[in-house]
Formats: sequence, structure tokens, C-alpha cells
Amino acid sequence: MTRVAEYPIEPLFLSRWSPRAMNGQPVTEELLLRLFEAAHWAPSGGNSQSWRFAYAIHGEPEFAPLFDLLADGNKIWCERAGALIVVLSQSVLDNGRPNPTHSFDAGAAWMSLALQGSAMGLHVHGMAGFDAQRARGVLDLPENLAVNIMIAVGHPGNLEDLPEKLREREQPNGRRPVKELIFKGRYPR
Repeated sequence: MTRVAEYPIEPLFLSRWSPRAMNGQPVTEELLLRLFEAAHWAPSGGNSQSWRFAYAIHGEPEFAPLFDLLADGNKIWCERAGALIVVLSQSVLDNGRPNPTHSFDAGAAWMSLALQGSAMGLHVHGMAGFDAQRARGVLDLPENLAVNIMIAVGHPGNLEDLPEKLREREQPNGRRPVKELIFKGRYPR
């Protein structure tokens, strides 16, 4: 599917999507640091930069515990991911104040990471299909860190390496019309 915007936007928004076909080659720490660098420039409430990233590289000891957190449907294709990342956010800041925008800010950082990965030719796929509660224990997280999503990052792989049911879905998807997502003033009833 070729994506077409309703209104003029930068092409990088149309080229970014969430592929699953990865080749299993580890993503180097150097490449991951480039993704984290892009994420750390995301906007945040009060410049709190409250996002945190726990990561593991394929083939290294930290990978298996994160992989085991995945839902079975994601394990099928994430076994070829070059790295796994857990996106966290500070619900309470270091100064003890509640952070009402923590997940919003982490989402901005995730988008920056995803766009950078896409620009670098990497496949970057965010997932809710994992055990977030168990992740707390596996990562030994303090109370003030919320678990948001997991991300699989990898080098492009072959479509044939995916199960047939996933091959059909391995293409950029469309979006609802912009006008379905916005309203001026009060919410329409």
C-alpha cells in the first residue's frame, strides 16, 4: 500500500510503519544509541525528560528475560528482532511531585525513536502484547516508573520468514480521515 496524506506533510511520517520481518542480526549498541539520542530530544512537560528505556541486544544475556515477557503472538516474529526495548516513564519525578504527562512524554520519545529508526533503515515495531506487570520484577523497577510499551528493533528480514498469517499484514496500513479525529470547540454529540 502506498500511503498518501490528505494534507501536505513531511515524507518521513508516511514512510514510517511497523514491520515485523527482521533478520535476527543483533542491533549494535552504537545504532541503539542513535535511536536513544533522537528520543532524548523529544518534547516533555517541564522539560522533565521522564522517559526511560531498558534494552537488550539479541544474543546477549539480557535478551531472554525481555523476550520471555512477550505474548506468544509477538514471540513468533520477535525471535528475529535485533534488540528489545521497554519504554518506561516516571509517574513521580525525582523531586517527589506527580508527573501527569509522563506517558504522553514517553509517547513523544517513542515516536522520535521510531522515526529515527525508520530513517536509518531499521524496522521498529511498538507492542502492547507483553506482560507489563512481570516486567516490573524482571527489570527491578522502582515504584515511580510506569511500564508503557515494548519495542522490537531489527534489520530488515525476509517476508518468507514470517508465518503466513503475518505475511498478509506485513505492509504499511492506512489511517482514518483526519476530519474523523478532530473537532472544533466542544465535543460533538
